[in-house]
Amino acid sequence: MFCFQCQETAKNTGCTIKGVCGKPEETANLQDMLLFVLRGMAVYGDGLRQLGQPDHSHDEFVLKGLFATITNANWADSRFVAMIEDGLKRRDGLRAAFLAAFKAKNGQDFNDALPDEATWTGAAADFAAKAGTVGVQRTANEDVRSLREMLIIGLKGIAAYAEHAAVLGYRRDEIGDFMYEAMASVTKELPVDEMIALVLKAGQTSVTTMALLDEANTSTYGHPEITEVNIGVRGNPGILISGHDLKDMEELLRQTEGTGVDVYTHGEMLPANYYPAFKKYPHFVGNYGGSWWHQLDEFESFNGPVLLTTNCLVPLRKSSTYLDRLYTTGVVGYDGSKYIADRPAGGAKDFSALITQAKGCKPPTELEKGAIVGGFAHNQVLALADKVVEAVKSGAIKRFVVMAGCDGRHNSRQYFTDVAANLPQDTVILTAGCAKFRYNKLQLGDIGGIPRVLDAGQCNDSYSLAVIALKLKEVFGLDDINKLPLSFDIAWYEQKAVAVLLALLYLGFKGMRLGPTLPGFLSPGVAKVLVENFDIKPIGTVEEDIAAMMAGR
Repeated sequence: MFCFQCQETAKNTGCTIKGVCGKPEETANLQDMLLFVLRGMAVYGDGLRQLGQPDHSHDEFVLKGLFATITNANWADSRFVAMIEDGLKRRDGLRAAFLAAFKAKNGQDFNDALPDEATWTGAAADFAAKAGTVGVQRTANEDVRSLREMLIIGLKGIAAYAEHAAVLGYRRDEIGDFMYEAMASVTKELPVDEMIALVLKAGQTSVTTMALLDEANTSTYGHPEITEVNIGVRGNPGILISGHDLKDMEELLRQTEGTGVDVYTHGEMLPANYYPAFKKYPHFVGNYGGSWWHQLDEFESFNGPVLLTTNCLVPLRKSSTYLDRLYTTGVVGYDGSKYIADRPAGGAKDFSALITQAKGCKPPTELEKGAIVGGFAHNQVLALADKVVEAVKSGAIKRFVVMAGCDGRHNSRQYFTDVAANLPQDTVILTAGCAKFRYNKLQLGDIGGIPRVLDAGQCNDSYSLAVIALKLKEVFGLDDINKLPLSFDIAWYEQKAVAVLLALLYLGFKGMRLGPTLPGFLSPGVAKVLVENFDIKPIGTVEEDIAAMMAGR
């Protein structure tokens, strides 16, 4: 195996025996095989697009396939084998359609050379051997490898967001078209400038996708509102739901209504508390615990069933006792967990097994008391725009610092807590994603009634932060978004954060700090391009970075 897609990657170079995340070599190889098959589908899918006959019937399979390979999403080898087998059948169907369309248009058979991805055939028994030749290291040149993998890693994040939107019935053909174009491109020898252009186009597609998901979420559940979220517990048995899928949240709340079972969010599901549609449920208690990497202890102490709707799922310890309470659904898989099947057409998922089990469980063990405040997505912040602008003009707010992104286990991430705690009192932190758990329980106060931590929501709600910045640029009459009193100090961990980063680059933001480390998939040559063109910086010391940000550097 060789995997360098997340921030934890061994020695910031690559995991070669077992993932630091816990991913076994066998699972990593099956993920490489799935990506190999998806690239093969893309060769024909992109060919059909170029012939003017795009086929979007496989878009959701492609989204789910990419999403399933994200860090900490799916640990079940049997699920990957099934997806690979399904993908090979789909690829061959696309091949037949492409060959027929080509002949119809050109009056002759297609006879150009095709990459291995488009022609290989084999059964499940062949997957392990083939996987050794189709992974990241198939590309010898490190700069080419870096650009190809940065594109694919960004696609994984885009796929996750597009899949969430599709669940709510929101789709854009242009997203599927770009998925095929981008994946097909990595089977070709392209000039470096074309590869860089595709990476930036991924940023454009990421903006499109996050805007679509924002529309899907807010049209379905209302715009997030300023909300005090309870972080204590009640005396009823409960179900804990984690991940990002709001449709699963909605269906779980409906099915638990009147059962005597409470519902709590965990990790990236925390922002569900901000949506008006969910506030009508009196058994929706609040949030339990912190970010994803605390789950090994927090899932134990919760005592009731736990539902994982998307990543991040951490492999259980040998001593863990909650496997029989662990339920997975969607792209998530874990051997030994109970899997909730996809909803039938026009229907809902069946969560009755969780509810029945919950009724026989003890109430959650209390971890803390009190409340945290969130719900500062773009609609809510823009409603306060006059107040914010006046605070900036009066000097009450000197600077906004975007500290969005991911949380993680490494001690180096204490940096983000320390930055938040030590920023001057006239600064406001804009955040989204699970990075907020590093500082959202600090008592940082407010500026004239504006909280000093404005939480927009999930990692995809980084789109809200971009909308806010673009609106402020307009309000202040600036010709360059980088002239705003705005700094970026971003924490990254997995592939959705890469999609967000590419989106911000496409929108023209420069001078962003990124940590705890720069991505291991960046070769020195590609890193140099990003530094020269976008002024991407590694994080430094807390003191030096705060001073530089306050000075506009």
